[in-house]
Amino acid sequence: MTSAQVVDLKGKKLSEIQLADEVFAIEPNMGVLHTALVRQLANARRGNASTKTRSEVSGGGRKPWRQKGTGRARAGSIRSPLWAGGGVTFGPRPRDYSISMPKKMRVLALKSALAARAENLVVVQDFDNLKEAKTKQFHQVLKDLGLCDKKVLVVLDYACDACKRVELAARNIENLKVIRSSNLNVKDLLHHDVVLTNARTLEAINDRFKKSTEEGAPEKVKAAKAPKAEKAAEPKAEKAPAKEKAAAPKKAAPKKAAAEEGAAKKTTRSTKKDA
Repeated sequence: MTSAQVVDLKGKKLSEIQLADEVFAIEPNMGVLHTALVRQLANARRGNASTKTRSEVSGGGRKPWRQKGTGRARAGSIRSPLWAGGGVTFGPRPRDYSISMPKKMRVLALKSALAARAENLVVVQDFDNLKEAKTKQFHQVLKDLGLCDKKVLVVLDYACDACKRVELAARNIENLKVIRSSNLNVKDLLHHDVVLTNARTLEAINDRFKKSTEEGAPEKVKAAKAPKAEKAAEPKAEKAPAKEKAAAPKKAAPKKAAAEEGAAKKTTRSTKKDA
């Protein structure tokens, strides 16, 4: 199982914390990472750029000059795209740049980004020793941890007052960004060199992705893990005795009976002639 060192704010090693293999030990899927990054950048676009066509530009209702006899080219409106101040041809219009992505792919992309930053993960026990929200104090913490010249992403769960002090103290430091653990995203994880967090937040991240992997398991696998219930031997129903068929004489078909009567009449006629 993968583990990480837990240090204090001075950089002294205190203990080790286990990292979930389902998150930090997988091989990053580069294709899914690229798709997720393109999706995030596209969804961040506002898409509200707009220009006016010749029908939307004000003015230009009168024909500038008569059609013939002036020696100039014919013109119907001063708001033509050929004129200065006229409409724009094929200009940008408000549109939606957002891209959809399945939930399982989003989860896999986020786990791949965390796995790519597993070696650059710095875990502190807590930030309780940061008594005041002072930039100078937090800069000293970064200096003690050896993170001054790196792009640092601080991930917090905001479960205590120390997290709020860290946010206030770190927001004015260059190349440093503070985000919530619930707002983890591919772009920030790939852009920053180091991920700084505390032990409590890391455990929350482990539990979050463990639950997602359990929920995403196929139903067949879940059924295989569950013990199979023994089926009770149901008694076989006794077969009912076959009904005895009544030995009733079959009625002759009406056509067959008529044919037999005709044959009998013919035989009687022939016997009378012979006599």
